[in-house]
Amino acid sequence: MTTLPETTELLCELNKGNTSPLGATVYHGGVNFSVFSRDCTSVELLLFDRVDDPLPSRVIQLDPKYNRTYHYWHTFVPGIGSGQLYGYRVAGPFAPERGLRFDPEKLLIDPYGRAVAVPGGYDRGAACRPGDNLARAMKSVVADPRGYDWEGDRPLKRPFSRTIIYEMHVAAFTRHPSSDVAPERRGTYAGLIEKIPYLQELGITAVELLPVFQFDPHDAPYGLNNFWGYSPVSFFAPHAAYSSRHEPLGPLDEFRDMVKALHKAGIEVILDVVFNHTSEGSHEGPTFSFRGFGNDVYYMLAEDGSPIDHSGCGNTFNANHHVVRRLIIDSLHYWVKEMHVDGFRFDLASILSRDSAGQPLKNPPILWDIESDPALAGIKLIAEAWDAGGLYQVGSFIGDSWKEWNGEFRDDVRRFIKGDNGSISRFVSRLLASPDIYGHQEREPEQSINFVTCHDGFTLNDLVSYDRKHNEANGELNRDGADQNLSWNCGVEGPTQNQAIEELRNRQVKNFLAVTLLALGTPMLLMGDEARRTQLGNNNAYCQDSEIGWFDWRFLERHADIHRFAKLLIAARLMRDDTTLMEPLTLNQLLRQAKLEWHGVHLGAPDWSHESHSIALTAWSASRRVVFHYMINAYWKPLSFTLPSPLKMPGGTWYRWIDTSRAAPEDIAPWDALTPVANGSYRLVGRSLVVLVALAP
Repeated sequence: MTTLPETTELLCELNKGNTSPLGATVYHGGVNFSVFSRDCTSVELLLFDRVDDPLPSRVIQLDPKYNRTYHYWHTFVPGIGSGQLYGYRVAGPFAPERGLRFDPEKLLIDPYGRAVAVPGGYDRGAACRPGDNLARAMKSVVADPRGYDWEGDRPLKRPFSRTIIYEMHVAAFTRHPSSDVAPERRGTYAGLIEKIPYLQELGITAVELLPVFQFDPHDAPYGLNNFWGYSPVSFFAPHAAYSSRHEPLGPLDEFRDMVKALHKAGIEVILDVVFNHTSEGSHEGPTFSFRGFGNDVYYMLAEDGSPIDHSGCGNTFNANHHVVRRLIIDSLHYWVKEMHVDGFRFDLASILSRDSAGQPLKNPPILWDIESDPALAGIKLIAEAWDAGGLYQVGSFIGDSWKEWNGEFRDDVRRFIKGDNGSISRFVSRLLASPDIYGHQEREPEQSINFVTCHDGFTLNDLVSYDRKHNEANGELNRDGADQNLSWNCGVEGPTQNQAIEELRNRQVKNFLAVTLLALGTPMLLMGDEARRTQLGNNNAYCQDSEIGWFDWRFLERHADIHRFAKLLIAARLMRDDTTLMEPLTLNQLLRQAKLEWHGVHLGAPDWSHESHSIALTAWSASRRVVFHYMINAYWKPLSFTLPSPLKMPGGTWYRWIDTSRAAPEDIAPWDALTPVANGSYRLVGRSLVVLVALAP
């Protein structure tokens, strides 16, 4: 709690308050409120005793003569503190042709509110229809973040070269009864804490959490919930429904408990942040917050005042407006400084490079603000470098520190592993951290975030089990979700009792895992892929708060070989030799210094033809004490590969580390239990991957 200077205390006695800081700030003796609204004519601050109250306990009319400075409305309210429920009503012109949509009947969430309370009778429709929505509206909560005991915790700042990312959903991770989490903690931050030992055993070093900013669960087809959370209503408040604590400020402490516990386990926390749109949607959508304070400020608008939609969600956040830029930076500062997160993955990040009219900018101010901000130095910044408006910036995203989701890795690896013609050259480039995409930037190999699956699309199991999406449960007649998935069902659509098909699917899953974790770059795995989690062919499960969207932990026993395979691969990845201890190299420097020999089925004769489905590579470690020989057969028939002479290798013997065609435990060996193989040649069954190792004595 802050002590005010004498002059400010005098102003507060007059209830004038201060413009800064924005939001609700707790001081000794009361709370200062400040909010931005440029074109409104009046502002009311409403205080509530309970979240479901149909009427406020107090209404404070802000006087434009005393409570407005420039475009900021402010007041000091004595006698209240943390936990106070509040909201705003703002009057002004309703002139859609000018982009103004003020509605004095709607209760508005504070854009800088640190917590949000949701009434039991919350109704999205009430924020769309005429009339007041006080009893059915979300409400902001006054919060003082300074009282939490972090016990010396700090962001971990692990280098990307030592990072394994696990993309996961907070609720889906433990919602299923098989999680063995207590019922009252399933689907919560506290439930995730209980499963930290599992994450440690798996070996991942960073969790990338699907959105945890407060979002609107009703932004979904009728009868379903928005489960993924790409529907934000606040950029500061943690999602209340993910907390097992029901008091208004419970989510703040429980979220911080989760971050602190993950850090103690050596696991970083990366937030998937949505600054490209909000849940207010199109012009027919609800008025929650931003629209009611300044629709023309917070959203990109066409000349006729209608919303520009580059997000595919009805509106586009006006990220390069100076007020919105400040909001985004202040939000990032808050999550780093007060909530101790380690990084951010920016959903549809290319939108942040557009101007107020939606046109791409050569030097987007908000991206350079983030890039150059000293408070964000060393924080992980990851861009999904495309948007729904057709702007695709993989390999050209602005800045020197951003990493990028490499959608080309996903697509080219899928094509090659399933056996498409014309995919060999691009596949090999993806193994080498995509020098064709990133080489011109002279950046580190880890700039490429390598993934085959993510929340958006098929799971790894479904990638090898379905030729087509099956999204009927979403209530949109299977029209939603991507139609092109580069998937292959291995012979039967969906679940099967055919043992041969199941063995092939298992092999393909291991092939994908091996390529993702062996390739240069930063690997990212999707929650549950290490156990063949299925969504039953649903490739857009954003509205499936059900077994379709949950992690069924029984798959760990059913597919124990996949789980073991993933664990040993991750452990080996993190055991890499002295390359990580040397001075960091750019991708181009690394490739120039690397000792690599490419082969086909015959030594020194790689097949780069359109019909090629196989490749082999001999690669020496930086210390030259370990040699790896990789062989990949994406052809449907067996192929015999000639092996390099072991006499030229350290130790003079080849040892088998991985063979995805073999049943566990021979599919992958612990590093201290490798099996010697015969000289001459090695036969790979169709659609399999083999890695041999030669070690210095």
